[in-house]
Amino acid sequence: MSDRLTSLREAIQQVFPQVDGVLGIRRGPGGIISPYLFHSEHPEELEALAIWPKEPLPDVLRKIQKAHPEAKLAIVCRGCEERGVVEMMKHSQLNWDNLTLIGLQCTKEEAEFCRCAKPYTVHAKIVVGEPIEGVPDPVTEKVAAMSREEKQEFWKEQFLHCIKCYGCRTICPQCFCNICTLEDEKFVETGRLPMPNPSMYHLIRAMHMTAKCVACRECEETCPADIPMAVHFRLIARDVQEMFSYETGAILEQKPPQLLVLEEGEYERTGLPH
Repeated sequence: MSDRLTSLREAIQQVFPQVDGVLGIRRGPGGIISPYLFHSEHPEELEALAIWPKEPLPDVLRKIQKAHPEAKLAIVCRGCEERGVVEMMKHSQLNWDNLTLIGLQCTKEEAEFCRCAKPYTVHAKIVVGEPIEGVPDPVTEKVAAMSREEKQEFWKEQFLHCIKCYGCRTICPQCFCNICTLEDEKFVETGRLPMPNPSMYHLIRAMHMTAKCVACRECEETCPADIPMAVHFRLIARDVQEMFSYETGAILEQKPPQLLVLEEGEYERTGLPH
């Protein structure tokens, strides 16, 4: 860990002259880990730089860029975070031209914790650590092997535990709609627990996350009811890859299925408001 942390500090110092700040995580008072924007004027702050546990940095980056669109920034990102940055760029949420990626390759232990199939970066200009092979996800494979009827019963049971805290939506870096359907009384009734139809909340999220989930597991880690939502989205991602040959965050130039319409036998971009 110490060697990797030293290498990451050196990588950030290498990037400092080219950017206005570098977004990473630091260990603050009481050992609390939080996102932090490191600046070249205070290199001594890199002593507090941390690697683990990870934080959803892409959404913090989005907010900083929105407030300061002219700023040139760098971000320390793992494989899942890099995929998130790529996907947010495709949806006009980030300015790729003003961004430098510092890739942090995950260790085997970190990959096993996240049950990650791709614990490495592929688009970063600077890379810290050696890429490793992905690890199997036994939880997802167990659900995938179920019959349709078994899956229905499994998810019905899981969703019954939902307390509608909105933690999964709030923590997700790919939830960036200006108006959230989950707060619309017509679809998700407010002010009642348990929810009269708990699956509606999760079905809406599943629809909105199609071809957007980057397998970071932040939703699953945040959920106080221990609902395996990452499994839900990973199974949907398999269907998207099979149907559209699309893998979230993998190819910079490939358009997401949500931004395409079938017109005269060809897919064309529909356009997005900025």
